[in-house]
Amino acid sequence: EMLIQKLFLDQARIDSITITDDMVEADVNVRINEAIRQAGSEKALEDYFKKSMIEIRRDIRKALVEQQIISEVQGKIADNIKLTPDEVRRYFAQIPKDSIPVIPARVQVSIIQLDPPDSEESKAEARQKLLDIRSEILAGKSFNVLAVLHSEDPGTATNGGEVGYRMRGELEKEYADAAFSLTKNSVSRIVETKYGFHIIQLIDRKGDLVNTRHILIRPKIKPEVAVKAITRLDSIANLIRKDSLKFETAALMFSTHKDSRINGGKLVNTNPSSRVNWFSLDELNREMYVRVRDLKVGEISDPFKTTDENGNEVFRIVRLDNELPAHRANLKDDYQILYNAALMEKRSKTYEDWVRKKIKVTYIKISDEFRSCDFLEKREWLK
Repeated sequence: EMLIQKLFLDQARIDSITITDDMVEADVNVRINEAIRQAGSEKALEDYFKKSMIEIRRDIRKALVEQQIISEVQGKIADNIKLTPDEVRRYFAQIPKDSIPVIPARVQVSIIQLDPPDSEESKAEARQKLLDIRSEILAGKSFNVLAVLHSEDPGTATNGGEVGYRMRGELEKEYADAAFSLTKNSVSRIVETKYGFHIIQLIDRKGDLVNTRHILIRPKIKPEVAVKAITRLDSIANLIRKDSLKFETAALMFSTHKDSRINGGKLVNTNPSSRVNWFSLDELNREMYVRVRDLKVGEISDPFKTTDENGNEVFRIVRLDNELPAHRANLKDDYQILYNAALMEKRSKTYEDWVRKKIKVTYIKISDEFRSCDFLEKREWLK
């Protein structure tokens, strides 16, 4: 594998393909933060690798730059490959019957969503709770402990609210403005973003990177607001059931879900390995799953509370548009899945052919201590 990577990197040099450090910096931060999380602390990570954080960051950056360069070369080799329907049929025909994969049950769904407006009272309560927490911190209590106890960000609360190193562009503007204005260990005033209200503490800053911890409090939906949203959705659902209003029209008129309302409420699956409008049941959140599993095609659920992509509470009705039970893959129902598998196989063969040709025209030096390795003869690395 290392030898093949060297061939790709050599081709990148010939083709003058370059990737700058800035182009991978966001990925470097993600890898560093995950490594620190698993190790427990920066110090533990440094002890494990016996390197400083600067050296660890440098090594990760170098590896990611090389990965990106290799990806660019592979793209030039195989990205333009397309398959005809006949090629997909031939690929499927050569799969042994007992090896044809089982495709899990999938559904197509449409939603109408209402975002309950945050009342001034609920906002004031959220702000007051944060003010009280902030006062405790300023009086000497641990930010970490209070984040574990109170923060409503499930992704960071268990880690004492620590977000990890981020560039300005990776943070919400309001959050970034506050974070980059703090001095080490100081605590911000209340900051409002689309997620709710935060207080932020600066842990460390390294140039254009900040490591912060935060406590998030979301405004709570008042019972009367929830009742109003559910009643409105119930009325909309009944009009649709009586054929007095089309679901698609209602979605365009009433839904606050920006990504689906212009498509008549139809949800699109952004997972690249899935068909665009199909979801396996485990790709739906729990509240959606519970409603959809009991519906027949064409039926609409009763209104229910769930959370949106930002973790905020919303109300929805959902319609089951179509469903496919679990089944062995077939060309009629699973053409795109089979196309992707056939394309992957063809690209793999293209890479293999490219490597064989590249070996023949490239000077390759292999040290004596490795020349006895069996894999070298398989691709004729030894000349």
